Amino acid sequence: MELRQLEYFVAVAEELHFSRAAARLHVVQSAVSAAIKTLERELGTPLLDRNAKRVLLTDAGQALLPRARIALDAARDARDAVAEVSGGLRGTLRIGTLTSIRIIDLPALLGEFHRRHPGVVLRMAVSPTGSGGLVDMLTDHRLDLAFVSVPGPRPAGLRMTELASSVMDLTVPIGHRLSTAATIPIEELGGLDFIDLPAGYGNRDVADRAFAAASVRRHVTIELTDIGTSADYVRNGLGVALLPRFLVADREGIVTIPVTGADLRWPLSLAVPDDRPPSAAARALIALTGEFVTRVGPHEDVTGGGPDGGDGGRGRRRGSDRVA
Repeated sequence: MELRQLEYFVAVAEELHFSRAAARLHVVQSAVSAAIKTLERELGTPLLDRNAKRVLLTDAGQALLPRARIALDAARDARDAVAEVSGGLRGTLRIGTLTSIRIIDLPALLGEFHRRHPGVVLRMAVSPTGSGGLVDMLTDHRLDLAFVSVPGPRPAGLRMTELASSVMDLTVPIGHRLSTAATIPIEELGGLDFIDLPAGYGNRDVADRAFAAASVRRHVTIELTDIGTSADYVRNGLGVALLPRFLVADREGIVTIPVTGADLRWPLSLAVPDDRPPSAAARALIALTGEFVTRVGPHEDVTGGGPDGGDGGRGRRRGSDRVA
């Protein structure tokens, strides 16, 4: 039994798909199939139930999977220990991130990590279903760590460290009937047409929770997968949106209004699986992230503003009266 065979088996077991496992391993699919067939022959039993539509683990495969992970983790830790002594960290770090993560300077953080640990390859991934998809990728061990926005209870199988947060304000175009309001109760938002991201994205979950808690029905008429463009849709009169303050600072053609009677705090956290120890490279990035956030901080003071929708001691921001 070879470590390579176990690595290929674990990849297929986690992806439940040979092509995806091969892409993850950066090898051809035939190599994955051949390695697992050899492993099954050596063990004398099928590990995977294959047909044209799906791949499932057999009972033997279910029994092998946790032990294969332990063996691979032990081999990884051994390599890490030698690498740290002989010239620095090595390996690949799979990092999940959001489409817009401007609350911290992620390129600067990863640039500093690369300068400290040039032997570590960084592979970035996003999910078409937002933080919810990143959580699934973490629990399936397709990612080593991820920057996520997950309001409410911590998902099972993860350890999470909150890095920053931002209050979400109602964002409307200049000239909207609400654009002169100093604040607005959440109960008065039920009749508006909202622009939002699909379910599973952090800001959508924050808003859905707030409206459900207030027993207010909300109409989402446009769904986008890039929160960074939401303000442009608002500015052009296609609807209103609840957007984090860091995202709309200094944007022209819009007005932001604090919402009262609701908990609209958008959190950003660093998440890792809790059922296996992180690699030395992952531990190094986790430590650097804490150091970086403490030293540099988020792009602006975005914490504060609790369930009453308060402004955290900050004045209300307005967009320019000129429509760009």
